[in-house]
Amino acid sequence: MPPSLSLPLCRERCYREDRNMPTNNPLLKVVAAEYVRDYTLRLTFNTGEVRLVDFTPLMQKGICRKLQDLEYFKSFRLDPFTVDWNDEIGFAPRYLYERGMAA
Repeated sequence: MPPSLSLPLCRERCYREDRNMPTNNPLLKVVAAEYVRDYTLRLTFNTGEVRLVDFTPLMQKGICRKLQDLEYFKSFRLDPFTVDWNDEIGFAPRYLYERGMAA
């Protein structure tokens, strides 16, 4: 999917980063997500690893500012690869994995 002007920057980066992963590595996916507190989610990846991700530093620019509304933040869902907010905001699973702390 080529970058589109209608997609937010964070979603464009999400899909670009995953497409560029080496083919000898399995595609990393978020398979479960749970709200913990404030702006932190517990994410389970298809590798079985669980990470706590604080989204606070990620919500300071552009469309990602919408995540500052706690009710909107809590309205996340899983798409086939990652956590998603209203088909507007999503982050590459590898990016979330690297930002997260082991749970």
